[in-house]
Amino acid sequence: MVNMMENELSSEAELDEPLGRVSIFSYGSGHMLNDITSSCWFTYLLVFLTDVGLSPSDAAVVMLSGQLADGFTTIFVGELIDRFGHFKLWHAGGSILVAVSFSSVFGSCLPCKLTGTNSSTLETVGYSTFASIFNIGWAVTQVAHMSMVNCMTSHPTSRVSLVSCRNAFTMVANLGLYGIALLIFTLLRSVNVMVQYRWIAYVSISIGSCFVVFFLIGTKEPGSNQHRENKRLSRISWAYWFKKVLYYQVALVYTLTRLVTNVSQALLAFYVINDLEMPQSSKALVPAIIYICSLIVSVILQETRWSSWRLKVYFSAGAVLWILSGVGIVVLPSRMHNFMYAISIIIGAANALMTVTSISMEGVLVGEDLNGCAFVYGSLSFVDKVSCGLALYILESYQGSTKISSNLGMVFGYSVTRLGLGLVPAACSLLSAIVAYTMDLPDARRRPLAEPLLA
Repeated sequence: MVNMMENELSSEAELDEPLGRVSIFSYGSGHMLNDITSSCWFTYLLVFLTDVGLSPSDAAVVMLSGQLADGFTTIFVGELIDRFGHFKLWHAGGSILVAVSFSSVFGSCLPCKLTGTNSSTLETVGYSTFASIFNIGWAVTQVAHMSMVNCMTSHPTSRVSLVSCRNAFTMVANLGLYGIALLIFTLLRSVNVMVQYRWIAYVSISIGSCFVVFFLIGTKEPGSNQHRENKRLSRISWAYWFKKVLYYQVALVYTLTRLVTNVSQALLAFYVINDLEMPQSSKALVPAIIYICSLIVSVILQETRWSSWRLKVYFSAGAVLWILSGVGIVVLPSRMHNFMYAISIIIGAANALMTVTSISMEGVLVGEDLNGCAFVYGSLSFVDKVSCGLALYILESYQGSTKISSNLGMVFGYSVTRLGLGLVPAACSLLSAIVAYTMDLPDARRRPLAEPLLA
């Protein structure tokens, strides 16, 4: 009995200690495969599907099917992880599913080959099937990875550092994808477009898988001690979370933040080419500037001493920056398109501030209630995926619409793409800032990291 109490005290003391640099870096690398494939999903899927012959509405159906599969999977996976633990095992299984299925998302239509027909309906069903399989694996990996944060440490600054490092690797993955795409489009210029996208998928999977291996080797399974202790406690029911006002506030803030980042990423390439009439290279250059700025801000945030008050202030600052950027996007005329590079810097900083702090708010919500942490992350991810899927389906279905305002047509082009990129993220940012302001987040202790991350 005495030994058991000593083990529990030792486990609690270990969780309460700040994490070192290696532990934080190895954890952050664990989502690289998801991040690089997700970037390819949002940036190139719709372009690829229309290139192979699908209509914009059918391409939007493929994306929506994947988002819905992702959303519903997160609920069940969150419950299973809460029940059985083994975060790394779930992470490895989801990563294998992502690696195996992703190449087929950007491949040829398998059902069309098997049946010998090329109907648009069969193509849509075929691509939707592989999109759903890919997103199921993606969701398993995401929930397992995010749920580990609260079980790896109870130190508030270390928790935010884990999230910030994860976000920094997300920026690296996005930049890496654009580098891979630029290289392949340049070297394989005369090759069929399907072969080009297939090579992008293969290279992305190979690089992402290497980081998964590094994560599995370098990150300690948090369930080895803490999950056994939690087994003695009664499992937290879903109703417990549904009765907390903070749960709905954090869910709304996180979902709105994801809408900001996903909608802007999906519409950005169309905006700079069709609305601002910028050169083709801007499709890679403008997103690259955004992700570089996000990476820099994410690294800086890792060294910040955090409190609940600072989480709200930093999030609100990011929301204000996005509102200003959204106004600039709507009113920016094509003859002044070079100002888009300056706006992209602001967007990059805003994305990092909002993403890091909104995910960290999830950790504050969970707190010490580790028996339900996977359900929290899974349920919030469900709302995020479904809402983003529906929003992108609506916007992408009408993306080719003609200008909806002719009064200012001589100066500004008010297309659906322009309004979607400018107003939707700005409105979501405004609403999320208001909700964040009303939050009553528990006070967090502020202690430094065990090692400086940039040493």
